[in-house]
Amino acid sequence: MPTIKTDYLGELRTQAVHLQSGTQILTDAPTDNQGKGEAFSPTDLVAAALGSCMMTIMGIAARRDGLELQGSEMEITKGMSADAPRRIARIELEMKMLTDRELSDAERARLERAARTCPVALSLHPDVVQAVIFTWKVSQEA
Repeated sequence: MPTIKTDYLGELRTQAVHLQSGTQILTDAPTDNQGKGEAFSPTDLVAAALGSCMMTIMGIAARRDGLELQGSEMEITKGMSADAPRRIARIELEMKMLTDRELSDAERARLERAARTCPVALSLHPDVVQAVIFTWKVSQEA
């Protein structure tokens, strides 16, 4: 059974529908590739998928260990190759991790390893550089 249905809307725009939930995503070609840049580009979604996957897998590992990561955030920068063919060359992820208590070095290492081995990270071509920076902070509300 399909997971996603995507329609081409014209003008370099698509609409993807997640069939189980009905959630919709629009994509647009970026302005540097003949598009309007009015929505995520398909390659933006790849970078977003990597970050979301890393955060989700870390959340699963944290839950298993009785930790809370709510309030964590990240900034993602996608870099395209200058050479043909056009492709993603680098994805930089700055992960600002907020925890409910101070973590040991082993706990941080386990969570960081979980992020780096998430399904999207392992599915990307090895030529795509995945540059990840983790910053850890204990929540003031903990």
